Amino acid sequence: MTTPVVAIAYHSGFGHTAVLAEAVRAGAEDAGAEVHLIKVDEITDEQWELLDRADAIVFGSPTYMGTASGAFHVFAEATSKRWATQAWADKLAAGFTNSGSKSGDKLHTLQFFQILAAQLGMHWVNLGLLPGWNSSTAAETDLNRLGFFSGAAAQTNVDEGPEGVHKADLATAEHLGRRVTDTARVFLRGLAAA
Repeated sequence: MTTPVVAIAYHSGFGHTAVLAEAVRAGAEDAGAEVHLIKVDEITDEQWELLDRADAIVFGSPTYMGTASGAFHVFAEATSKRWATQAWADKLAAGFTNSGSKSGDKLHTLQFFQILAAQLGMHWVNLGLLPGWNSSTAAETDLNRLGFFSGAAAQTNVDEGPEGVHKADLATAEHLGRRVTDTARVFLRGLAAA
């Protein structure tokens, strides 16, 4: 059986996004991936090489002022060397984010990740879930409780630390990790058969 390599390249300002990164990792490992967590604000040459050999890269950042954090933007600009050679072409990509508000312009952060992935020639993996918590019979504990399609989006109250990340949002991030791994396995089998 093919073991996909999934890298999670993320920045976490106050720990909330790190908790989500761990949830994505748990889901990916549960689905059978070799997983690497990479803090983009501390990235090493060895970690760049891990990204180069990964089958899928999941981008993660808090949403600050309507976009990914400054530290993640620095990382994104540093990928220009990979863009110039299309070194990440045909890898899979996905993303997750967190902010204090229910919307908080998280969609813009996910779209920033999608555009970055497209420029790098990568294939985007969406969340693959219908929205939860949007009917009288639904609950706040539903997966995808905030109703995002592009990636995993979380909301944490601004007066709570990482322990305050909503359990449904963690479960949604785990789902994303599993989905990326399952999709990577299909891609790898297809490449092997081609």
